[in-house]
Amino acid sequence: MTKDIETRCLHLSEEQERENFRSTFGSVSFPIFQTAAYVHPGVRDDYVPGQDHISLSAGFNYSRESNPTRSQLEKIVAQLEGGAGALAFSSGMAAITLLFELFSPGDQVVVDVDLYGGSVRFFEEIARRHGIEFIRADFTKDDVEALTTTKTRAIYFETPTNPMARVSDIAKLSAVAHRRGALCIVDNTYLSPYFQNPLALGADVVIHSGTKFLAGHHDVIAGFLVASDPDIVERLRFLCTTTGSALAPFDSWLVLRGVKTLALRMERSQENAFKIVEWLQGQRRVKSVFFPGLPDSLGYEIMKRQARGFGSMVSFEVESKELAISTLTRVKTIFFAESLGGTETLLTYPIAQTHASVSEEGLRASGLNDRVLRLSVGIESVRDLVADLDQALNG
Repeated sequence: MTKDIETRCLHLSEEQERENFRSTFGSVSFPIFQTAAYVHPGVRDDYVPGQDHISLSAGFNYSRESNPTRSQLEKIVAQLEGGAGALAFSSGMAAITLLFELFSPGDQVVVDVDLYGGSVRFFEEIARRHGIEFIRADFTKDDVEALTTTKTRAIYFETPTNPMARVSDIAKLSAVAHRRGALCIVDNTYLSPYFQNPLALGADVVIHSGTKFLAGHHDVIAGFLVASDPDIVERLRFLCTTTGSALAPFDSWLVLRGVKTLALRMERSQENAFKIVEWLQGQRRVKSVFFPGLPDSLGYEIMKRQARGFGSMVSFEVESKELAISTLTRVKTIFFAESLGGTETLLTYPIAQTHASVSEEGLRASGLNDRVLRLSVGIESVRDLVADLDQALNG
């Protein structure tokens, strides 16, 4: 029986549940297996040299490559995204870095102009030095297919983008990638698997900064890769075991705990976001509001086709750089901090924080300037949040 997503955030399928370690002591909360190594009662009769732990009698061997708590989390996230498997990493950037081990010198990746600044920094400062070629395009208007070549191995984008809320058509870009025999890679951090499932629309790999909505409490750093092809999952798992970037057991447990309330948090923070957007649109000192749930936004119709919600990230442009900076220092209930997707509302200055390493050309292409603020709306009373914004902007 297929379970609703609210249930799947807490439970695996019944068959998988019987296999977990909860049955040992009857624990409702999945345990933290805080161990580096595992005792084996023996060696299997069909042991084959060269197959490492696969031929040992225990299911786990060494926590760099496998751990019951992390395994449970990976199964939950794979289930939520509808993937063949998921891998949990020590950060979102660790996940992206590992993913690019799939490519070789001379390979080409077509990327959107509006991406998280940390991703751009990795592409420009590390991946390029390893021989990966990047072609940048505005995925909202450029002919992406015309930019691909026989060397293209992937099309990479976020949708909606952070912080400018630009929307790309996942199904269309997946088809473009597949006609070239390339991967379609989508960073789904902005909406989480609760509101959007790129694999169901044709994408091959989904990225998450698990630090954000999946964990949801600003208390852990994590990242995820989810793939639709079991062969890609196994290749990524081999690379993760080899490089040692997997998520630690305790951090895995923290994300497991966070995912349990994903549905509740996503609904409440989105509800708050819509009310704040309405308020911002009526403010004289606010010149533009960027939110994919606005009917007059460029990607609104695409969002209605490919997502079940619009999220809780709201960016807005004020009348001057000075007002932007003073607003950051005047908020009280809202925190001036660099992150998103948690229970508390955070206000960020992207040009000086998340996108500080992006070139001026890149900033212009994405539309980001020194008057834009990004609000990650949390689950507080929306009346308190609006009152805080009012005194910070207009007080």
